[in-house]
Amino acid sequence: MCGIMGYVGPQQAAPIVLEGLRRLEYRGYDSAGLAIIEGNGITVRKAAGKIANLDAVLSNANPEGTLGIGH
Repeated sequence: MCGIMGYVGPQQAAPIVLEGLRRLEYRGYDSAGLAIIEGNGITVRKAAGKIANLDAVLSNANPEGTLGIGH
């Protein structure tokens, strides 16, 4: 199973989408990822396993856009 979370607003999207995915984690995950519109492009981050693995990837380079989607 998979949950999908999106955000559009004035705040940075990555932390909000990540928190939404944590709340959906009980549905089961074998991988997780998010895409954030940043400047003139889309930044994609993904990780195998639990949401904590995606969080670790984001700790190195957190996208700063205000529109994003994750699964």
